[in-house]
Amino acid sequence: MSTSGTERVNEMFYDLAHCNEDKQKQIIEEMNKQFDDVILKNNYFPFTKELFNKIDKMIEDKKLSMENTVILLKCIGYCNALKNMDVDFYFSELRERVEKMIIEKDKEKEEKDEKFLIEICECYLFLNDISHSKLLSICVPRLLKAASKKEENEEAQKGVEMALLALSSIHFFEYVKKELFLDEISEIIQSNQEHRNLTHLAYQSAWRFFLYRFIHDQELKDVVVDELFFVEEATKELKELTRSVNWKAGEGEGKETKEEQIIIIWLNTLINCYDICELCCEGNAELVACVVTLCRASNVHCSEICHRAINLLGAMISRKSACVSDIVGKGAFDVVLEKIQQPTLDYNITRRCLEFLWNFSDRLRDEAGHKADEANFEMLKRKILEKLEEEGYEDITRSFREVSPFFDEGYGTFLNDSDVNFFVNI
Repeated sequence: MSTSGTERVNEMFYDLAHCNEDKQKQIIEEMNKQFDDVILKNNYFPFTKELFNKIDKMIEDKKLSMENTVILLKCIGYCNALKNMDVDFYFSELRERVEKMIIEKDKEKEEKDEKFLIEICECYLFLNDISHSKLLSICVPRLLKAASKKEENEEAQKGVEMALLALSSIHFFEYVKKELFLDEISEIIQSNQEHRNLTHLAYQSAWRFFLYRFIHDQELKDVVVDELFFVEEATKELKELTRSVNWKAGEGEGKETKEEQIIIIWLNTLINCYDICELCCEGNAELVACVVTLCRASNVHCSEICHRAINLLGAMISRKSACVSDIVGKGAFDVVLEKIQQPTLDYNITRRCLEFLWNFSDRLRDEAGHKADEANFEMLKRKILEKLEEEGYEDITRSFREVSPFFDEGYGTFLNDSDVNFFVNI
């Protein structure tokens, strides 16, 4: 966020403590617009523990109503779900207040408080990196019920979207009992496949929530792949989203549209499925073709999409979730060679291209002698390896193997500019 934008948000937080309830609603609405206009466009605002503690103190001093608090937290949570911002809610006093409120409201079981309970559950899931199992057992069924509403008006659709987006914020390492979600989330996904009654973001969120449960229960693969046709649906959604983006608009401005943000979420989800969750589905030729199209369409202003697309192709080749013939035939090998030779390539894309080439050359060697049509495969392998050698990429991947143990993305060590130049120009 620009300095002026950061200052404006800080001013609005300060103003909240010094005005009446109606004026607070107006300020929160303005904040929401500020988040949409600034934070969601690749900018930054730190939601610190101290800030959440200030909000908690305002509630304690009756300077901020819980109704307005919920509206504010949902605004912050929505942005966090789309952009994964710096939100330090878990260690705040406000988190403790929210947890107690959910448990108390759940015990009351008064119908008039159901809407408020759903909203406070959304806030809790949106902002928490870690959720307690007791709270999940309260939040998950209620939000799934809210997401199952069939009304098609705009307000109802937005409510469904918020409920599913909050559910998708439950981290993949969190365990949720199957009986709390399986039938309901399957029905929501199947209903959309028949009637297309969800927004793109809501549908993606439903899938992400479901897929992240897969890591704890491998038996869900039959439902995910064979009954709900995950790969086909993901491909269909990515194709529609790719067509809906004007890729030349705003080039170089460092901004993302909502459609681009959903594409990034889809790519991250798919990467986790093939890599972390180890969802290995054979084939996937159409998904490969779709990701290649997306990689070529993305340009300077959406390098994050290109980075994630190549990362996904690398995960698919590494986990043997795509055939070598499909990787070559659908253009994945060619698009990686195209990208790595671009003079303006950033280091994230360089690293992913190198990892792809590394895994791809390993895959070629590993599969030698394991194909039914061995003669044709050997011909394909020889042709690809010759092209890699002609372009110098065998030397590049060999060098990359030598230095890669010394840097690790998870620990914040990355290739620098000189490394990038070395590998591209070797």
